[in-house]
Amino acid sequence: MDLMTEIRQNARQLKKTIVLPEAMDSRMLKAASQAKNEGLANIVLLGNADEINKKAAGLDLEGITIINPEKSDKSSYYVDQLVEIRKKKGMTHEKAAELIKNPLYYGAMMVKLGDADGMVAGAVNTTGDVLRPALQIIKTAPGISVVSSCFIMQVLYKEFGHDGVLLFADCAVNPSPTAEQLASIAVTSANTAKSLIGMEPKVAMLSFSTKGSAQHELVDKVVEATKLAKEMAPDVTIDGEIQADAALVKEVGSLKCPGSSVAGKANVLVFPDLQAANIGYKLVQRLGKAEAIGPVCQGMAKPVNDLSRGCSVEDVVNVIAITAVQAQNL
Repeated sequence: MDLMTEIRQNARQLKKTIVLPEAMDSRMLKAASQAKNEGLANIVLLGNADEINKKAAGLDLEGITIINPEKSDKSSYYVDQLVEIRKKKGMTHEKAAELIKNPLYYGAMMVKLGDADGMVAGAVNTTGDVLRPALQIIKTAPGISVVSSCFIMQVLYKEFGHDGVLLFADCAVNPSPTAEQLASIAVTSANTAKSLIGMEPKVAMLSFSTKGSAQHELVDKVVEATKLAKEMAPDVTIDGEIQADAALVKEVGSLKCPGSSVAGKANVLVFPDLQAANIGYKLVQRLGKAEAIGPVCQGMAKPVNDLSRGCSVEDVVNVIAITAVQAQNL
């Protein structure tokens, strides 16, 4: 069975509530209707109901909840809670009242306070605009210092990863992570692999060096990140620093990294920086004709996912399902 089909099936069983703040985008409306009709989640759209229904002419929105942040009965409660959450940062009642009118902030408050299980946005707004309220309100998961992203890669050759499925991180958020951040990304990626894909993670901390074959400060960072990641998650199988071929190919792994529990068997690839990760996943996607599912945001206390502004309706539906499955363990 195709991985995305499995994720959608799981989402149907969970019946989670997902909020979509960008309700005036036609792709989001079509995706909301499709997700609702497929039973992937209970959908909440944020905005003016009359304007949304006019924009959605011809679409089936029956059973979808529409909330106008500017007129919601809960807005005053959300304002009070936002002031409480951000009081150390100087949040005033007046500023909170203005922010709550913004669907991205209203949606983040819904997730924070349990009125929704997750949020999906980014078809219209930038990554910064989507993640800012999430970071301010929902914040990172306990023990995790940084929000990151991953792509789930389905490659043609089943001998790689977990029956042809691998997770690449961080491909979209952190340009130059520190050793501490890289360790956090590794642990979070392992959690994503287990909870979302259902595979036992074998995490490779990638470098241009394998076990001291090269000396450089960039290698040192990966070595330190590997040490920290193992301390953070002693029950997770993690190894590094390791080159990509040693991580993926059994014969090369045995030669370059004998005795490693990851070499030749890696299914989670943690790249040393954003340039390498972004280039890497796109090369595999285009030259290897792999399916790239994502980006999937990870590390939040509750799931918020950022879409590409070039996303298709099918992309949005997939991310709604992914967000619903992420929510079951958060």
